[in-house]
Amino acid sequence: MFIEIPALFSPQEVAGIRERLEQAGWRDGTGTAGPVAAKAKSNLQLADDDPLGAEVGAAIVARLAATPRFVAAALPLRILPPRFNCYAGGGAYGRHIDAAIFGVPGSPERVRSDLSATLFLSDPDSYDGGELVAEFGMVRERIKLPAGHLLLYPSNSLHQVMPVTRGARFASFFWIQSLVRDQTKRSVLLQLDESIQALAAIEAAGEEVVRLTGVYHNLLREWAAT
Repeated sequence: MFIEIPALFSPQEVAGIRERLEQAGWRDGTGTAGPVAAKAKSNLQLADDDPLGAEVGAAIVARLAATPRFVAAALPLRILPPRFNCYAGGGAYGRHIDAAIFGVPGSPERVRSDLSATLFLSDPDSYDGGELVAEFGMVRERIKLPAGHLLLYPSNSLHQVMPVTRGARFASFFWIQSLVRDQTKRSVLLQLDESIQALAAIEAAGEEVVRLTGVYHNLLREWAAT
């Protein structure tokens, strides 16, 4: 299911990022898709070695590391360097499943895609369409977040970006290899973490917080794989 990480960047920060991206050297995005996905993909993308992309991507990764909700939800082991795309003029990305393994540019390291992430960089009212639609079993969820908000969802889900019929949708996207590969187990740990944080705010709940924290870490110890 979708997990929202609100306000990863402030509106002012996003406006600065977007202003720089609007002047960037964009390329046809189909060049980074596999032979099947390329048939469904119509967008623009920054090259993996683009200096602006590398600079902003590093800022994103640093901000993620300092965001407790992201860390609790993703339990990240490795994060693929963020990439950037733009949809405009009817651009879309049809139904697809993300690749299972990604190589890290300029490195022999590989990242397994357990979680996919989209950081919205355009205000929702500045473009029409562009919703991210994902299918979880019989459920289809459709979402379009404010600029600066991050969306996490399982990489093994069928998903698509709807056509952008007005304006431009700028975003950063990347993949995360989690310490806990199984989505259900990650969900259990996130719910437990949220319960611990809520109880920690209650002064009389000290002993319960200690016990639940122990349960959390023992489960993480049991389920984590490096």
